[in-house]
Amino acid sequence: MKWTGLNELREKYLSFFESKSHTRLPSFPLVPIDDKSLLLINSGMAPMKKFFLGTETPPNKRVTTCQKCIRTPDIDNIGHTARHGTYFEMLGNFSFGDYFKKEATAWAWEFLTKVLEIPEEKLWVSIYVDDDEAFEIWTRQNGVNPDRIVRLGKEDNFWEHGTGPCGPCSEIHFDRGPEYGCGNDTCGVGCDCDRYMEIWNLVFTQFDSDGEGHYEPLAFPNIDTGMGLERLACVMQGVGNLFEVDTVQNIMKHISSIAGVSYGEDKIKDISLRVITDHIRSTTFMVGDGVVPSNEGRGYVLRRLLRRAARHGRLLGIERPFLYEVCETVIRENAYAYPELEEKKDYIIKVLTVEEERFSKTIDQGMEILNGIMANMGENKVFSGEDAFRLYDTFGFPIDLTKEIVAEEGFTIDEEEFYRLMGEQKKRARDARKDVSGWDTNEELLVEGKVDFIGYEYMEGEASVLAVFDEDGQSVEAATEGMKATVVLDRTPFYAESGGQVGDSGEIRVGEAVFSVKDCKKSPTGQFLHLGVMKSGELAVGSAVEAIVDKERRAAIMRNHTACHLLQAALRQVLGTHVQQAGSMVDEHRCRFDFTHFSAMTAEEIAETERKVNELVLGAYDVAVSEMNINDAKKLGAMALFGEKYGETVRVCNVSGKSVELCGGTHISNTARIGLFKIVSESSVAAGVRRIEAATGANVLDIIHQNEQLLNTVCENLRAGSPSELAQKSAAVTAELKEKEKEIETLQHKIADMRLESLMDGACEACGCKIITACFKGTEPSTVKAMCDQIRENADMAAVFVSVMGEKATVFAACGDGAVKKGAHAGNIIRQITAKLGGKGGGRPEQAQGGVTAIDKIDEVLAEVPAIMESMKK
Repeated sequence: MKWTGLNELREKYLSFFESKSHTRLPSFPLVPIDDKSLLLINSGMAPMKKFFLGTETPPNKRVTTCQKCIRTPDIDNIGHTARHGTYFEMLGNFSFGDYFKKEATAWAWEFLTKVLEIPEEKLWVSIYVDDDEAFEIWTRQNGVNPDRIVRLGKEDNFWEHGTGPCGPCSEIHFDRGPEYGCGNDTCGVGCDCDRYMEIWNLVFTQFDSDGEGHYEPLAFPNIDTGMGLERLACVMQGVGNLFEVDTVQNIMKHISSIAGVSYGEDKIKDISLRVITDHIRSTTFMVGDGVVPSNEGRGYVLRRLLRRAARHGRLLGIERPFLYEVCETVIRENAYAYPELEEKKDYIIKVLTVEEERFSKTIDQGMEILNGIMANMGENKVFSGEDAFRLYDTFGFPIDLTKEIVAEEGFTIDEEEFYRLMGEQKKRARDARKDVSGWDTNEELLVEGKVDFIGYEYMEGEASVLAVFDEDGQSVEAATEGMKATVVLDRTPFYAESGGQVGDSGEIRVGEAVFSVKDCKKSPTGQFLHLGVMKSGELAVGSAVEAIVDKERRAAIMRNHTACHLLQAALRQVLGTHVQQAGSMVDEHRCRFDFTHFSAMTAEEIAETERKVNELVLGAYDVAVSEMNINDAKKLGAMALFGEKYGETVRVCNVSGKSVELCGGTHISNTARIGLFKIVSESSVAAGVRRIEAATGANVLDIIHQNEQLLNTVCENLRAGSPSELAQKSAAVTAELKEKEKEIETLQHKIADMRLESLMDGACEACGCKIITACFKGTEPSTVKAMCDQIRENADMAAVFVSVMGEKATVFAACGDGAVKKGAHAGNIIRQITAKLGGKGGGRPEQAQGGVTAIDKIDEVLAEVPAIMESMKK
């Protein structure tokens, strides 16, 4: 057999099955589409479930793919062994009720022995113990020596997950030679050692299981096969593991050159090289498929992998962000099969750079604290969940990273406490963002029949009432006056909320009867649900009605929607092509646009973006919306939303070539109809995601009027004759206030010094030094902190002071150099005190602080300080 590169192997496989009348499909994104059961695509079959289950029709009954996959259950093993990786590619050929065992086995054998020319004596076949049919096919049809076929049980060679389709498997193994074996007499196919490597699994889905041991034959059996591309490359390149495969090795060589180390010279450094190599492959592809770092879901997986890789970079002596550099090698090695990586290169590099830089700012301080905690744990081998949570919350250490680091030193983590604190934080966040809606919609109302949406062309039209539901979701014959109801029509001009555009409002009329439509939503079955109130008269099922959209409101919505498209085009010019839409919401008042960017926009960037959008508005460019094949849309350069599912036919909104996007919303016919565009705010939504809110048309005039009123009010308050005098007046008032603040601060310090003198007279002794405690109500924390700093000037003194302002309190601790030498530790004192007062805090031996809420217990806890100090005595 001939040495073959990984990229060539992929192409050979896909071309071979194309020659067998298979349709080659591109790899599906790593983010599952319409499948909430998976966080990330983890097998070649996962995106095919819809075809196997019959919920969608495949483009051909024969399909072949090379699928990007991510698996993270054994992430802790990554690096420590050369067998594990989180990212891999799975070659697969599939039959949806077409060919079966004879063809699947024959083609597999032909590809391996004829196309790749792997010697037959190197290959072994395993089959399910009772699958005599497979045995006959392998031996009689394919000519495989019966002595090289092994029968294995259900655990190894039968694919089954609960109830539903299942069946026996047949696996093809490659004998790597005795040097990879365990040396046992029983060593053979199925052994846990590395000698017999499974390279291809053929699943024969031929039964329907009831989950209780009964199997009924399927009328149309299927074929699902999977062969790991990296494993096949190991065979064809004669290397020991995936990290030695050509494309993967090139990535590792880049890392090695940055770190100044070589693979194979140091076992500990090899672990770090493998970790970084694997994780940068996974993260590059994840970001390319739209995943952004976050603290939940797939975003957390991405963050965990990136930060684990960054930490191992530190272990190799790389003190600067470097992953973005290696990312370029990942893209170069994979661009042939995945050209979208090259297209999104700037964006991918930006995401990785920002995330690594963010972690770099906290990793050293976090590691210092983590190491300090472990050094002071003594015989205790359980790292507290509170400390693990603080490392996560303050320094961005994922719990898995902390777990890995402490495990290296022989510690475990109190995970129960960590997740309890995590749950409390999430609950606080949920409570803070609760949104109580005044309208309860039931989007699962079931109605037979299809709806004809005419809202792209018309804003009113005749229709028939298919169904009426009351506010409890119960089907009724008619909506009567004053009744809240949901109405379903056979045709409608009302746009149903989707794609970030709100639903239309308006009226449904039948004679003198009027149903006021407040909102329109779409049900999972595709029905348009008109939600509203029966204003007058009655609306019965079967009635012929006139549906009328609120034209003025729709026009305002369309202005904002088209403006969103222009905004994205402008942002990509001003900030860079890494900008991608991350969400939007347009109504009659605002256009809200979320986009990928990694720092707050400057005032100049906001002004330039606004200017560019208004240039497009004043340019009076035509807006054309048309339907076309998705491939034609891509040729036009139409931008799509990350992770969004599109059919073969798509709607394209083309603003005279200035902005071209896939969009199912409604738009104005010319940019001049937007009138004016004004950015109202720019803010952060999540890590790496920014949000702009803007107004158009008459809403901009409203903002101008509001600002004029505000300026007039400020003029009155500052006694300015006109807005032009405001700058001078406000500067004078600010200067006066600063002067007053200085006077107040001077007085507070004098009072504090007087109190400090009296407190020092009453100091007690603990830990071989003097200690002062006091609570200052209504005194600014900065003043109390300054008092603490004065205490540090006295070598053998320590102090714990509390500043109480309203319902919050700040605790400060300070220890002089002599006190520290005798065992006093301000950080540990603060930790113990804040824990007793319902807060948290910490710091260095000489100085620390924390926040607390249990103000009523402060005096009681301060009385315990001498005892706390005494326990630290060396």
